[in-house]
Amino acid sequence: MDSKERTTPSSKRRHPSFVRRGVFVVAAMVFIATAVNAQNAGKKAVEAADAPKAIGPYSQAIIANGFVFTAGQIGSDPKTGQLVEGGIEEQTEQVLKNIAAVLKASGSSMEDVVKTTVFLADINDFAKMNEIYAKYFKAPFPARSTVQVARLPRDAKIEIETIAVVKTGSGSKREE
Repeated sequence: MDSKERTTPSSKRRHPSFVRRGVFVVAAMVFIATAVNAQNAGKKAVEAADAPKAIGPYSQAIIANGFVFTAGQIGSDPKTGQLVEGGIEEQTEQVLKNIAAVLKASGSSMEDVVKTTVFLADINDFAKMNEIYAKYFKAPFPARSTVQVARLPRDAKIEIETIAVVKTGSGSKREE
C-alpha cells in the first residue's frame, strides 16, 4: 500500500469548516448562558424596610450559598437617611440596629454572624465602639477585623459589614 493511499478514520469523516465553527459557537453560547444563569441563580438581593436605603448601585445584602453578606452600614437613621446625632457611641448603636434589620430581612440574626469588618474614622474610638459592639454579640463572638480608614461616606465615624449564616432556605423572614 502506497503512503498516499493510507487514510485514517478521522480523515474520512471531515466536516466542512463552517460546520465545525457553528458547533463551536453554539457550544460557547451554551457555556456562557449556563455560567451567567448559575451566577444569578445562586444569589438573591435583600432589601430591608427598617434599614437605610442603599445610596448607590449596591444591595443592602446578598444571600448566596447559605450565607448573607451585608453591605457596610453607617449610622444613618432609616426614617430620615441622616446620620444620627452624637458621637461614636450613638453611631455604633445605629449601625448595629441597621445591620440587625438587614439580617432579619435576610432570614438571619446577629446571633448568626460569623465575621464582621469594622471601619473607624479614628482608631482612638476603638474602646468606645467595642463597648457598644459587645452588647450586640454573644459568645462565640464573630471573627472581626477593625481598621482605621481615611474617610467614610457622609463623614461617618464608623461603618460595619457582616457575613452571617442564613437559617431559612428562602432567605425571607425567619420563622420563630
